Amino acid sequence: MAVKIRLRRMGAKKAPFYRIVVADSRFPRDGRFIEEIGTYDPMQDPSVVKVDAEKAKKWIANGAQPTDTVKVLFKKHGVL
Repeated sequence: MAVKIRLRRMGAKKAPFYRIVVADSRFPRDGRFIEEIGTYDPMQDPSVVKVDAEKAKKWIANGAQPTDTVKVLFKKHGVL
């Protein structure tokens, strides 16, 4: 089972809001997930990212692979 840390799109049309979730790579983007570890709001200026760093580090240590976008967000906010 390949576990990914990725964004789950929420919010209205043309007003995206994302939750950072841990999910099996076979599940759909907005489908079932294992755990929610943070949020990302690109509509605010500057964009707002809230991440539970301990949970993120635990999942990465257990083999979860962050997507490219999540990896950039983690690096900006000191999780990685």
